[in-house]
Amino acid sequence: MAFLEEVFTLSGIPTITFVEPSRFQEIKVSMRTPGRCMVIEGPSGIGKTTTVTKAIAELGLNQNFLTLSARKRADIELINELPEMENIGPVIVDDFHRLPDEIKARLSDFMKVLADSQDAGSKLILIGINKAGQQLVKFAHDLGLRIDVFRLETNPDEKILELIGLGEKALNVIISSADKVAERSQGSFQIAQLLCHKMCILSKVIETAAPTKVIETSINVAIEDVMVDLGRQFKEAALTFARGSKLRREGRAPYLHILRWLADSDEWSLDLSAALNEHPEHKASIGQVLDKGFLVALLTDAEKSVVLSPHFHFEPSTSILSVEDPKLIFYLKNIIWRNLSRQVGYTADYFEGRYDFALSFSGPERHLAKRLHELLAEREIATFYDENEQHRIIAQNVEDYLAPIYRSEARYVVPLLSKSYPTRIWTKFESDQFNERFGQNAVIGIRFKDTQPGYFSNEQKYGSLAFDPNEESEPQLQRIAETLSQRLIEDRSQPDAA
Repeated sequence: MAFLEEVFTLSGIPTITFVEPSRFQEIKVSMRTPGRCMVIEGPSGIGKTTTVTKAIAELGLNQNFLTLSARKRADIELINELPEMENIGPVIVDDFHRLPDEIKARLSDFMKVLADSQDAGSKLILIGINKAGQQLVKFAHDLGLRIDVFRLETNPDEKILELIGLGEKALNVIISSADKVAERSQGSFQIAQLLCHKMCILSKVIETAAPTKVIETSINVAIEDVMVDLGRQFKEAALTFARGSKLRREGRAPYLHILRWLADSDEWSLDLSAALNEHPEHKASIGQVLDKGFLVALLTDAEKSVVLSPHFHFEPSTSILSVEDPKLIFYLKNIIWRNLSRQVGYTADYFEGRYDFALSFSGPERHLAKRLHELLAEREIATFYDENEQHRIIAQNVEDYLAPIYRSEARYVVPLLSKSYPTRIWTKFESDQFNERFGQNAVIGIRFKDTQPGYFSNEQKYGSLAFDPNEESEPQLQRIAETLSQRLIEDRSQPDAA
């Protein structure tokens, strides 16, 4: 019998679902080599600390190691004194990248001395995010060959699936969307653990099942639930960063764009110099943020650093901005960016969606939806109508394809609220995706006059368009199409619109 929290862990070191990284055996050999210092670097959440802890356990060295953290003030003082000590034994310095440069330089010199003397009584293992080894070499150019640097890359899908398989075996379950979980985890063991944990909870699996249970929860349903939890943890940090030191509505939202580029990165970190080369149109605004030290000032500001420091780290020497927690990157990758920009205080639409409108309707009203789509298409308005997307939808999970469209990729959702609308499975699914967009000027309902209100909470507070099914449909649809068109014209004529 295994319990869910022991299998798919939300914190701490996993046991049942631990998966060895590809260089695990090399790390063990280096760890037991006397006097040989090590650097373990890579993106946050990739499993660096877990890997070191597991290697130590397998070598039977648990009692010998001292672990210090650059996040603890008392530990920083001790780390600074290490080069003055003798026979320090094996010492782990976690979050090395957070140390002041002068301490990094001292440790760099110390590691060189240990390597040259082959001191069997002292050993340093530094754990840090991307290019931690490069930071060391910056202080001692001839250090490179004297230490072992292990870069843990993002984990391939096979490794994520291996983790999921171990969990499935322990809980006697089959996660039908395991491939989707691996894809959405983007190389992070921690995110895979989180998603699998949530899917088991939603399927009411909290311990080893008997008989075998197939977990069929949609990955999007799990993500929606996870995003509610992550919003409480990360929304304030995202808004604070995006506003910068001072919100300037007349500007080009440099911090908002940096945050978006970070979310789009494959490695949970962003080389801002490289990003500017890819986006030269932002060099004037974001280049100034870097060149004048505004980004560093933001992250070290006495008031804002309380919110930002636990989550973001910027290394000016490498121009790399990193996120300390992969769950924050997951949150950024799955938020509605237009909503975030509005919450920050910008009215310009910096993040255009794929569609201007997405139509949501039940089967009996398909002929009306099709005609409305035709009228909007004549006006060169991008509108999602499912029949036009069949060549893209086939062979895909339909829920996975549709959810982002109604949740964020359409500027407005236009539901045809007929009598049959609340009785259909697919309209229930679609409305679940856009229900939170009521009150955000993102849902324009077409309310049929023979229906009663109540499909959505508080929907009567928001304006809608009327349709009478007992009257001729064509002139009504013409008026609706014209009204929707005028809404877009007004949006795009705003002086601060993107």
